Amino acid sequence: MSLSESEENTPLLKGDVDSDDDAYKNRWRSIRVMYFTMFLSSVGFTIVITSIWPFLQKIDVSADGSFLGWVVAAYSLGQMVASPLFGLWSNHRPRREPLVCSILINVSANIYYAYLYLPTSENKFHMLMARAFVGFGAGNVAVVRAYVAGATSLKERTSAMANMSACQALGFILGPALQAGLSVIGETGWSLDLIRLEFNMYTAPALLAACFGIINILLVILVLREHRVDDHGRHIRSINYISEERVTVPLDVEGDIDQIAVVTSNILFFIILFIFAVFETISTPLSMDMFAWTRRQAVLYNGIILACIGFESILVFLAVKVISQRVGDRPVLLGGLAIIFCGFFILLPWGNQYPKIQWADIHNSSRTQQAIATTVFAPNATVEPTGCPADQSWCLYTPAIHLAQYIISNFLIGVGFSACNVMSYTLYSKILGPKPQGVYMGWLTASGSGARTLGPVFVSQVYTLLGPRWAFSLICGIVMAATLLLVGMYKRLIAFSIRHGRLQE
Repeated sequence: MSLSESEENTPLLKGDVDSDDDAYKNRWRSIRVMYFTMFLSSVGFTIVITSIWPFLQKIDVSADGSFLGWVVAAYSLGQMVASPLFGLWSNHRPRREPLVCSILINVSANIYYAYLYLPTSENKFHMLMARAFVGFGAGNVAVVRAYVAGATSLKERTSAMANMSACQALGFILGPALQAGLSVIGETGWSLDLIRLEFNMYTAPALLAACFGIINILLVILVLREHRVDDHGRHIRSINYISEERVTVPLDVEGDIDQIAVVTSNILFFIILFIFAVFETISTPLSMDMFAWTRRQAVLYNGIILACIGFESILVFLAVKVISQRVGDRPVLLGGLAIIFCGFFILLPWGNQYPKIQWADIHNSSRTQQAIATTVFAPNATVEPTGCPADQSWCLYTPAIHLAQYIISNFLIGVGFSACNVMSYTLYSKILGPKPQGVYMGWLTASGSGARTLGPVFVSQVYTLLGPRWAFSLICGIVMAATLLLVGMYKRLIAFSIRHGRLQE
């Protein structure tokens, strides 16, 4: 069955077959609640991320840098465990239930985080648990994606997914900005003795995230309605949560989901998130090693760069909605991988200039004479050592990465990742078709969370031991493998209705 000419000319943000104006408005009102939920999920992750380390040092002096890595990874681990569970729940019950439950967990975890100074010992483990529960609550991302996929037609899907990605990117931008704004409260702040709360620059962001969660719960209860449409936009089911009125339209959804395409999509999504996690993790140590930036400079400059990438991502999401309508989803995904490959390839060191060697930790050895020539000596003991640490032996023979390389690479990786991110789960939702997508979206979210957990571990080990040349060469190899996988499975990565002959490509 092919789309009629009138359907092909339907505006992107309008339903294909919706004749009931109220149903159409309710459907898109509910989708916008999901946009807001996705936005708050990313805000909840980033609003405390820049203050975790100083807060951890304040509440538990025994915590070190390696434990910080576990605290950061706890969020992704919690999300990885929760995503399939909430997805399964949403397949069999109204989505309001897992959404409200998950957001309540998130609110409680943020309040728990705000009281981390109360325990008299092992505070670092309490922080670990708090961040794990925040991540567990963020497992509702699977429900959000499944809802939007099920409530949009094929023509609407790419636009809706792009809008949702833009909301997610906006959350990643505004989260650190909110934290920066709340830093004016200071480390001392003030105390509310009645509830034993210390309101300061560390606890305020978590409490603000909890307030956002309460607003989100109210929107889910009062505004969200259950809507499912087929690939043409015809309603399958509509549920009014307040009156519990239920309208069901029988629809033939015979046909099996292509499980090979599902597995392939999960692998591609894992690789895409893995690559970006590597990029996020390596940016600060790489810039400090190559450009002799201080910790403060690295945080400031990389923060500005990441904010620019965030705004860049929003523009890419808007462009993707137009481009994918012209060329299709798979070519955009393929082009995004190609751009990511170019971004990491540009980062490969070359030339005859070498990074400055950090004066600290240089001892008498066979490499000392070579190191002295490029050593940055501190004028006094209080100056922070800068440059590439001499205990990383590759610093002595690996050419420096130039600032222009770094900035161009950041730009290309930001463009490529943004395109791949939205196209990967847009294509995935189309492969699943009108079947219940909760569990499948749960596994997709879990694969992304696993990638964000393993990526930092991988790059920190390879970069520290072997240097940027090996690290970025391996990443280029991984991107190339993903590209070959996409090309090999290209004909199978098609929409459910197209695969079963109900629509034409």
